[in-house]
This record gives sequence, C-alpha cells and structure tokens, in this order.
Amino acid sequence: MPAELVLEARDLARRYASSAPPVLDGLDFSVRRGEIVAIIGRSGSGKSTLLNLIGQMDAPDRGRIRFAGADTSGWDDAARTRFRCRSLGFVFQAYNLLPTLTVRENIALPLELNGLRDDGAVTRLMAALGIDALGERYPEDLSGGEQQRTAVARALVHRPPLVIADEPTGNLDADTGHEVITVFERAVREAGAALVMATHSTEMVGHADRVLALVHGRLVDAAP
Repeated sequence: MPAELVLEARDLARRYASSAPPVLDGLDFSVRRGEIVAIIGRSGSGKSTLLNLIGQMDAPDRGRIRFAGADTSGWDDAARTRFRCRSLGFVFQAYNLLPTLTVRENIALPLELNGLRDDGAVTRLMAALGIDALGERYPEDLSGGEQQRTAVARALVHRPPLVIADEPTGNLDADTGHEVITVFERAVREAGAALVMATHSTEMVGHADRVLALVHGRLVDAAP
C-alpha cells in the first residue's frame, strides 16, 4: 500500500505585484509520509515562497493546498497558527533559537505551545542528535552545528507529519553540514515524518528520495 498522502498542492500561483510575472504559476505536487523531497532552483526562483505557502505563513493567489485531505483554503489566521503549532516542524538557515531558553527548553517549546509535556521525547531526541550533554546551555554557547541540531530536535519533538526546512545547512561549513545532514535524515526517517527542504547543497540533494526543480514558477522532476 502507498504511504499516507501528507500534502497535496494543485494549481498553486503566487505573485507579489500585478505588473510582475508570477513567482509560482500553476504548480502541482504531493508528498507522502516518510518521503524526503528536495526543492532546488536558482536564487529568486521561488523556493522560499513555496515553503511559505506550504507552511501556512502565506496564502496562494490561486490553487489549493490539502493536508491529509483537509483543504486549507478557508482557514483564517488563527486556524493557520494552530495548524503550524500542531502539525508542522520548521528548520531554518538561521536556527531561530530563543536566546533566553536553554537547549532543553528550546526543544520542548513546541510541546508547551500544544499544552503537552514529554520529557522523555526531548531526552531521546537530544541523545539521537548528539546534544544530550548540552541541555542546560544557551544558544550563544553553542557552535553553529550544535544550534542546528537543537533546531532539528525542536522541529521533531511534537512528532509532526511534515517538516519544512529552508537551506538548513546554509550557515554551516562543509564538515559540520555533513554531520548535520546525516543526523537530520536519520531523525526524520526514524520519526516517520515527511520532509520538504529547499536547498542549494548537492549533499542535501543526495539524501532526498525525490528532487524537484523550480523553473519559471513550475516544479519539474530533476535528476537525483
């Protein structure tokens, strides 16, 4: 049996000025649970715009997005916020850790926002990502790789069906990026989540099950 369909987008279009060509134009794609999908394309091709639409931080000018069969078209801002908290995990290039919280507290934040507590899940993810000795440190005391591992743990701790990553190794050197990619892929697969990532990294692309290229506002299959 095919894996559960997590995300389905149909005829997505987005433009930022009426006189400008659309950033995305008639875009169709889907993602299944457990699948890692890499989105590639030149700078300015619309990768971040697409992730913003998937992540419910922006709305398309045309088209529909479905999550597990639920149509998001009629959702208001409050519904989009609830959905992001419950069903999505995010990993950003700039880490976006809260400086006043420890590593453990940063990781536990999605649980708290959902009214949950699971110290065991936090501890297990820290061990899996090799940061179990850093729980009481603050972000300013961490290396870039340690901060990104913390961000990965935060994205997965509430077991979202979909994780969205925007250039997750963009601020890391090659060796550190390799380490983060390896533990990121393993953690995502062990969680059974789907991952959609925008990247310029050929190594990140090599860890994907499917590679899609943004060309003139449309997604096309790309060679692995």
